[in-house]
Amino acid sequence: MDYGRLLDECRDYGDIFDLVKRAVRETLGRERAGLMLYLGNLPLNVGAFYPLGSNVIVLNRRVLELVSRSARSITEVNSFLFTILLHEYLHSLGYVDEGKVRRLVYEISVELFGPDHPAVRMALNPPLPRVSPSEARFGAPVDPELELVKDFERSNQSYIA
Repeated sequence: MDYGRLLDECRDYGDIFDLVKRAVRETLGRERAGLMLYLGNLPLNVGAFYPLGSNVIVLNRRVLELVSRSARSITEVNSFLFTILLHEYLHSLGYVDEGKVRRLVYEISVELFGPDHPAVRMALNPPLPRVSPSEARFGAPVDPELELVKDFERSNQSYIA
């Protein structure tokens, strides 16, 4: 299966998440359904997070906008989204150790895309903006309002397999 081509053909969060779920099912034999995606304005040093035990992934809209503006292609934007959604999806499957999750994201990305793909580079060095300690503490305020992304989870299953 040509995962690079499939990733390039993704047009929205749901498409990319379907690819993430397929990749995890094929590489780790695990899956779950019933997740929701929210966009929020978080501190710049946070790309996304998954509250343990929930069914929610929150993606940082501010970081996504910065990555989108600096990306040279749709491949780079989709690669960023793939790696960050893969990371949080693995947390939702019960992988809580950050080091192990980062390794899995890298290993899965290499297996799917080969060693030279932007997703692999992003798995090694996430493109989060460099933020000084003062910017991290006193930067733009965090907006408590979250926006639900519709049509994110397209499965009708509601359990962890």
